[in-house]
Amino acid sequence: MAKLVGVDKWLFFITMVLVVVGLAMVFSASAIMAQERYHSPYTFVGKQAAWAFAGILALLALMHIDVNFYKSTRFIYTVLAITTFLLVLVFFFPGSHNTHRWIRFGDFFTLQPSELAKPALVLFLAWYLHTRLDRLRDWKHVLWRAAVVPVVFIGLVEREPDLGTALVLGGVTVMVLFLAGIELKYLAGGFAVALPVLAMKLFWVSWRAKRMMVFFNPDSDLQGAGFHINQSLIAVATGGIGGTGYMEGVQKLFFLPEAHTDFIFANIAEEWGLIGAVSLLLLFALFGAFGLRAAYRSKEPFARLVAFGITTTIVLQAFFNISVVLALLPTKGIPLPLISSGGTSLFCTLASIGVLLNITKKVD
Repeated sequence: MAKLVGVDKWLFFITMVLVVVGLAMVFSASAIMAQERYHSPYTFVGKQAAWAFAGILALLALMHIDVNFYKSTRFIYTVLAITTFLLVLVFFFPGSHNTHRWIRFGDFFTLQPSELAKPALVLFLAWYLHTRLDRLRDWKHVLWRAAVVPVVFIGLVEREPDLGTALVLGGVTVMVLFLAGIELKYLAGGFAVALPVLAMKLFWVSWRAKRMMVFFNPDSDLQGAGFHINQSLIAVATGGIGGTGYMEGVQKLFFLPEAHTDFIFANIAEEWGLIGAVSLLLLFALFGAFGLRAAYRSKEPFARLVAFGITTTIVLQAFFNISVVLALLPTKGIPLPLISSGGTSLFCTLASIGVLLNITKKVD
């Protein structure tokens, strides 16, 4: 029988450290650009700090709400309906950089529905699967229904277009299904269906095809499709072992695009060097270890799947982001959780961790 204990203090501490590091690096990466564009170096970090404050409040509140509250059919359907509505609504707002990823309310508040889709997907899969763990061989009556929501979410997010987040959603779906006990032949079948579609999206869309060409040959288009990744690698290489020093990075000075968002890890590597970059990797590794421990220690299927899904979402996203910065994967617009500038991402991640922390309060 489960007994109540205190929340996992290490998991809470690591989360707060990552938030503080994120705020410090958002300021470092954005101050000069913010001064140039908005006449205040605190424009981006101020917004990020406000979202961090709101996210921490959400974390503290959700930390005290029993995870079983989310098992309600009414709650799950409401979350799915709201998330789907927002994922569709985003297409009716003006695009930015040829994408439709944000719902904008004036100049100071934006909402990115794809970030809401991540915890919503985890909660749905945990809710749907936890009572059907012994029927995962039933494709006709169980598995295809489990696949409907992920396919809809992935399809809508990819149409924004945001293939990176769509891949994160797909990866989380696969890993939660694997933990639930799905047979590998069904995962292999799903992969066989998805692979041609993914290949088409990567190689038949002109701008993505250019990114793939640069991935295989980084020097092929230094001033075009390869500009982002080459500037990122220059920043990483410049940092050396100990880094150039906080606020002393050069690549963020209008060389490295998205220095405070998608490529913030490159700025960390430049200013903190190999030591700082590895330390950050270690923090994410520890977060993953404590999150997976929470899933392992919870014998209640719903809580176990939720803990695993939340942990997987954050760690997988960090893996994708850092791999892109280091040219280990093709360039994709995926933020570094708790670090990159982005209010919706920060808030949703902190709120999700609040749910995870509640799960750590029960052990068997």
